[in-house]
Amino acid sequence: AKMNCLRSGSSLQRQHLGNSNVLGAPNVHRTFTRGQRLRVNAAVVCGGKVYADPVNNEVSAFAPATVANLGPGFDWMGCAVEGGGDTVVAKVLPDKPGTIVIEKIEGDKGRLSLDPAKNCIGVAAMETLKMIGQPSCGISLTLHKGLPLGSGLGSSAASAAAAAWAVNGVFGSPLSKQALVMAGLAAEASVSGYHADNVGPSLLGGFVLIRSCKPGHPVELLQLPFQRDDLHFVLVNPVFEAPTAEMRAVLPKEVPMKSMINNCCQGGSLVTGILTGDIKLIGQSLDSDVIIEPVRGPLIPGMMAVKEAAKAAGAFGCTISGAGPTAVAIVDNPETGRKVMDAMSKAFKASGKLDVNSAKVVKLDPIGAKFA
Repeated sequence: AKMNCLRSGSSLQRQHLGNSNVLGAPNVHRTFTRGQRLRVNAAVVCGGKVYADPVNNEVSAFAPATVANLGPGFDWMGCAVEGGGDTVVAKVLPDKPGTIVIEKIEGDKGRLSLDPAKNCIGVAAMETLKMIGQPSCGISLTLHKGLPLGSGLGSSAASAAAAAWAVNGVFGSPLSKQALVMAGLAAEASVSGYHADNVGPSLLGGFVLIRSCKPGHPVELLQLPFQRDDLHFVLVNPVFEAPTAEMRAVLPKEVPMKSMINNCCQGGSLVTGILTGDIKLIGQSLDSDVIIEPVRGPLIPGMMAVKEAAKAAGAFGCTISGAGPTAVAIVDNPETGRKVMDAMSKAFKASGKLDVNSAKVVKLDPIGAKFA
């Protein structure tokens, strides 16, 4: 018997792929409640192929910077922040079905590869096409890097998230952001490891807890609601590069029981602070990692002095953003944020002999990836 395939232009297909579990589509929802679980799977339609036509000839998408780990939440907690990110423009390549071409990259000083298989935007774009189905065209990509490489601000994740969202937009956005986490994960795995604490929040926005993330298994995310608008992140990025792969290589294989108990306790306190809107508790919990920060901190010149300077200037807590070298501090108003920012910048210069690439006070980004 013949099977009827859905074309990407149909409202029926968009409904199935975005909102329900019909036809093997992702079991996800667009609205969230406290503690709601999201399972992300790839869609399979018509034996694994959906013959998709483009809806738009060109789509531009932006994805924000992220702060991963937040102290004790190593590899399982991250959030999106305002103030910077990457932009990807996706254009239709007629008569080149399934082809991905990286046309141009700006802002990387020539360091990133134009080979789609060796660049996270190419990998994310290809994985997105696989999830959509069999495209009737190819895609040309242009990347505008707004985040420095190796900064600890989720640079590769922002590129991957923007690419996935842009390619999805070319075909009328048949896939939800939650489903596209899988495309972003594949891209992240190609450059920095299989972890969703950057690409999850870069796509979804807000605070995201990674409950489960194992290759070959569904990814389970919890988006944690946060209602207050006076949470501010002080982000100071020194002129120093800390590649994620290298910073992961120094991590201990085993940790003392006492350290594990501390980080479990502080991780629980961090989640409690987020859910109850307790900014001071968020900062104090973020400041209390005794497993990852003590190992990575000494590798970033001046980092420990920056941490103390931030708290002395009024921050509730300070730690390394992601793998570093960016330092992140928590405050509840922009005035204190500026004082903390100045103190952190001076500490990097005085104790680490590092100039500062950027210093800013930003708020939580509740949206994540969006069309630019």
